[in-house]
Order: sequence, then C-alpha cells, then structure tokens
Amino acid sequence: MLAVSMKLPRITSSVILAVFLLSLVWLILVVISPMLVPSNTLVDLSGRVGGHENENQFKDLGVVPHAMYWLGDAECHQLSHRSYFINGNQMPFCARDLGLFLGLAVGFGLVSFYRLKIHPVLALMGFLPMAIDGGTQAITNYESNNPLRLITGLIAGIAGSLLLAHFVFVIQEDRNEGKEKPNSTPSEGPADES
Repeated sequence: MLAVSMKLPRITSSVILAVFLLSLVWLILVVISPMLVPSNTLVDLSGRVGGHENENQFKDLGVVPHAMYWLGDAECHQLSHRSYFINGNQMPFCARDLGLFLGLAVGFGLVSFYRLKIHPVLALMGFLPMAIDGGTQAITNYESNNPLRLITGLIAGIAGSLLLAHFVFVIQEDRNEGKEKPNSTPSEGPADES
C-alpha cells in the first residue's frame, strides 16, 4: 500500500488567520442574505451612501438579512444597475463592494498560509484599477459594468489585504526582535571612579 504524506501549510500569523476567517464569514453573509429572503422581495434598493432610505423594506426580514441589508443601506449606494441579484433579490452591497469583500477574503486566505512579501507601494498600485474605473465614472459620462466593477474591487481587496498583512508582519518582526534581545541591567557593584 502506498502511503501519501500531505504536509499542511504553516499558519503565518494568528492575527491574519483571524482576519481571514472574519472576512470569509462576512463574504458568506453578504452572498447568502438574498437567499434568506423570499424571491423578488428586494428588487430596487437604490439610494445614497450614509442613509437608510430602505429601512421599511427590511423590517420583516430575518435577523441576518435585516442586519446585512441595513449595513448595506448605510455604507453603499446600492444602485440596482450596479448590483448583482441572487434569488431575484438585489444583493446588500454593489458589485464593486462584493469584489472588495471577495478580494479581502482571497488575499487574507493566501497570506494566512503563505507569507507573501510585497512592497507597500506595489500593493497600493492595486487600488489604481478601481480608482481609474470609479473615478472616470464619477467625473465623466462613462458607465462601467458589473463584471469590471467586480474585478477592480477584487484587485483592490487583494491589494488591501496584502498591504495590511505586510504591516502585521512588520509589527510581529519588531516584537520578535525585541524579545530576542537580552535584557541589559546595570551592574550592581560599586562604580569604578578612575
């Protein structure tokens, strides 16, 4: 009989693993919320960021979808033409936000098990596609599409997770270096006054 040995990757940081698990749970909640609502119940949540224009549509929802749609109402414009639909219901966040959440989960998942070193400037460049697409849309008549919004959000989410992981790794290295240095205590003998 042939025995196959499979070595699991080592966890790079318990902090990053915790953030990965939180981002994964968040992504799952965002995706399943439209499935927890009767079909074709939430078909147009268009509004503005920072408001609760759709609160009356959420009052009869279960706890999880109510919370997710309430948060989406406050933090996202929820324009129906810029959002995906599942189960005939608009998702609680737009396509670009969905891409960000997916990118954060993917990025933190990778760096939880594989320490990827990336220069912070390079990571920041990952925000450029989203900035260009969203910025051009904000100041011109250009209208992006949902697949492009999802992809630019995904790239920015991965870049953001790599950037945050970089700083966590730097902080952990600084702590480890501080622990490795021997404690220097002043000698307790009489001082030599020569």
